[in-house]
Parts: sequence; C-alpha cells; structure tokens
Amino acid sequence: MTVSAASAPQWMYSSWSRSCRALGATAGDDEIYAVARTLLTRWDEPQRKYHTISHLLEVLRRVDELAWEAHNADEVRLAAWYHGAIFSCDSASAYANRAGEDKAASAELARTDLTSLGLATTSVERVANLVNSMRRHAGQAGDSDLNVLIDADLAILAESPQVYQAYRDAIRAEYAHIPEDDYLTARVSILEKLQHRSRIFFSAGAQAWESQARENLNAELARLQRKLRASG
Repeated sequence: MTVSAASAPQWMYSSWSRSCRALGATAGDDEIYAVARTLLTRWDEPQRKYHTISHLLEVLRRVDELAWEAHNADEVRLAAWYHGAIFSCDSASAYANRAGEDKAASAELARTDLTSLGLATTSVERVANLVNSMRRHAGQAGDSDLNVLIDADLAILAESPQVYQAYRDAIRAEYAHIPEDDYLTARVSILEKLQHRSRIFFSAGAQAWESQARENLNAELARLQRKLRASG
C-alpha cells in the first residue's frame, strides 16, 4: 500500500518526537511535529517511486528490529529519517554514485533541523555523521549504530523474490527517463559491488538475511547481464 504524507501512520510522529526528546530537544511539540511533517513531504515527492515514505517506514521498522544492537537507537532512528531526505534521480551518474540520495545535503539538513529543535550538539553531529557515513553502504567494525542503520536500509535485498521484484521495478521507475543501456550498466555496477563484498549485512541480527539477499542479487545480476549482452 502506498503511504503519502497525509496518510503516514501516527506512530511515525510519536517515534520521531520520542527520539527528539530523548536526545535533548527543547522545542515545543508543535515545532517538533512540524519538522516531521516537512520531512514526510520531502519523502513524498512525486519523482520518488521506491525512496518513498513506505521505504522510510520499512527502514524504521528494521531499525526497531535491530535496536538491541545499537549504542544509541534514537540517534539511529533520526538518521533513518534523514538518510534520503534530499533526493534526485536526474542522471545515470547520480544513480550509480548514490542511488539518487544526496547524503551530504541530507546530513546538513539534519544539522539545521535538529539544531533548531534544541537537540544536544553531540547528538546532532552524530546523526549527521551517520547519514554521511551511509554513502558507501558498508558497515564498519566497532560502529554498531552505523551497522544497524545500513542493514535496515539494505534489508529489502533479503525480501522474498516477489517483494524484491517490486523493489527492482520501483527503482527502474524512478529512473524511467534514463536510456535502458545506461540504466543497466549503472545497476549492474551497483549489484557487482554488493555481490563482491564478503558480507552484505554487518549487524548480528541481520546475518540471517545474507543468504536470501545473495540469491536475489545473483538472480537480478544474471538477468541484467543477459539483457546487456543481447543489446550489445
């Protein structure tokens, strides 16, 4: 089911507010909720087909699933809200480099918003740094918060083949304006980088996702490589 800014579940706002308060927010409730509404409006932009509020919902759910591993789950939750807040799908190169998500700009937005809400400076910087560190989509030894955040974002790779196909189709729809061969080349590059990693997921709770994710990646990569050969 498609989720819009107007139909976003109330628990998203409650979770956002709790995390802001836990990290020292001094702003009033109206201000805290207003920032959440503005963020949801960003996630509801018409050019988004996969990187939508529905995706944000799933990332937040996965963060909650893995929260027991996090050093500071509230900082991870706020980083999830911002990890794709600024998004553009206007070129194949942008897709190949960052899947359309501008992590640097999103991190700066987090700094501005969270500072305005009065969060502790250390938490503001940590949230921004978590968002920035997602650019490589690779976990880091000793950083449990980053590992939880990245694994939550990549959890779609380990869904059933049917759900994975819907994800794959939504990604293509975001870049429908990009010529087929350019898209295939960019997508294959991303899949190969993931395939060649010794581990896709880094948090302990996500290790059970590894096998299904590799099955999905291998199947898609083989299909795209056949299409590229046929078009060449």
